[in-house]
Formats: sequence, C-alpha cells, structure tokens
Amino acid sequence: MPRKSVLQRLLLLALAMCSVRCLAAKHFVMPAAQAAKSYPARDEHPDEKLTLALDPYDMPDKASIFIVHYGEIGFMPIFVIATNDGEQAISLAGAKAELVTVNRTKIPPATEDDIYRRIARPVGNVSPNPLPWPKKAKSSISPEAQEEIQNSQFAARAIEPHSTQAGFMFFDVSGISAPLAGARFYLTGVRDAKGNELMYFEVPLEKYLSAPGKP
Repeated sequence: MPRKSVLQRLLLLALAMCSVRCLAAKHFVMPAAQAAKSYPARDEHPDEKLTLALDPYDMPDKASIFIVHYGEIGFMPIFVIATNDGEQAISLAGAKAELVTVNRTKIPPATEDDIYRRIARPVGNVSPNPLPWPKKAKSSISPEAQEEIQNSQFAARAIEPHSTQAGFMFFDVSGISAPLAGARFYLTGVRDAKGNELMYFEVPLEKYLSAPGKP
C-alpha cells in the first residue's frame, strides 16, 4: 500500500478518535440568563417587582447545548427565568408550574424519573408491562446524561432581592404537533417574604413564536 494512502488512513483514524473523545467529554453548561424583562415571552408584576420569562429550546441550534436529544423523545425543554427587582426575597418553595396547550391539555413539568424512563423506553416502543422500573431505566443512561438531567432543571426555592434565577423545565408534548402554538404557561404558589401568595403568573407562548427573528 502506498505510503501516502497509509498516512491518509492514519489521519482519518486519528480524527475519528478525536471526535469520539470530544463527544464523550461533552458536559452540559447552563445558558447565561439575562434579566427576565429582556425575553419576549414574559409576565411582569410591577407591584411585586417580579418578572417571569420563558425561552423554549424548540430549535435544533438551541437544543444543541444538550447531550440528550429531548425533542426526539417527546419533551420540550423550556428555559424559565425569574427576576426579582424588589428589596425582599421571593419564595418559590410551594410554587407549581403548568403548561396548558391550546386544547386545554394541562402538562406538569417532567420529573427526573420521567425523563429517565422515556430515554430508556422512547415513545412508540412502550411495553405493555405495567410494572415500574425507574432504577433499571436510570442505570441504562450515561453518567453525562444523568448529570445533565439533574443539573439543568429549574430548582430555585427562592429569589433573592435584585437577582435572577433560571433553569429548564421539560414538558411531555409527545403526540402534539405544535405544542407552543396557543399554549400558556402558569406559575402559582409564589409567595413574598411575609408568606403572602402573589397573583399567579401567566405567560402566552405566542409572544415567543411571534418575536422578531423567530422562523
């Protein structure tokens, strides 16, 4: 075999091995959150000086930050941003989130186990066996994917004064062709520093879909 051909093959092999290493070494990095008022899809409460915003990761370029291909297994990742411009802390300890589709289907955020089970048993490959198997599902997932699922989710219990908290909520939209069209996001159970419940937040996702630059 000519020496040039051997060198070419060795180079291709080295590039392939490098690509595999880079893929294996990929780790999830949380996007930097801007102030909630800077996002198109938001609900501002001026009296409480609190703003809630949503940024769906519904496009391939945005979703490329993830190791897990959530869209392929029926989940919609939504980046949730909450900014407190007031002087008192806000409690999210008892808050409840819900995505309501245009057809009034109510979808709560998926739990870690929900995502583990879906990865291990994708939509369309569901076994009739009704027995739960979260431990088996989790054990079949790579450590990098488990780390991403654990670290990406919105987990803030409070928002300190003049600060922003953010993270992802994953919604099971399998079987829904256009889950964001006409959908609304609700957040209830938010309380001020004295324990008083604030007016619920309602964010229409059409604000995101109709934003300038959105394809």
